[in-house]
Amino acid sequence: MPDRPRFHHAFPVHDLAAARSFYGDLLGCPEGRHDEHWVDFDLYGHQIVAHLDESSADRIRTRSDVDGDAVPVPHFGLLLEPDDWEALASRLRDAGTQFVIEPHVRFVGQAGEQSTMFLLDPSGNALEFKSFADDAQVFAR
Repeated sequence: MPDRPRFHHAFPVHDLAAARSFYGDLLGCPEGRHDEHWVDFDLYGHQIVAHLDESSADRIRTRSDVDGDAVPVPHFGLLLEPDDWEALASRLRDAGTQFVIEPHVRFVGQAGEQSTMFLLDPSGNALEFKSFADDAQVFAR
């Protein structure tokens, strides 16, 4: 058993092959169980499941202003260690990823200062990857 709870997130995709390419090849998530309608992926130890929904379209319903960024809502993602965040940002940049919000630091000099980036999967699901140099800032006010 892991020393911390892990999350499970199921989400719609319009194309399982595109999801496999994005989550498996681009993000580096090992594939787990699957069938013709869904695929499990290991996202840094968390279970995410792409479920085929051929009617799925752009999942961004609104945007919310966060420190000058138009953050897509809904979205899901992870808090990574700084080195892991930098490595992922480099891999995504090298792959020519089109970001919704480019990798950068927000709340500079304030409580909750963090590195963040947003991107969309091929089905329009928004993902955020963020990192805190000081883990005590995750819930800072």
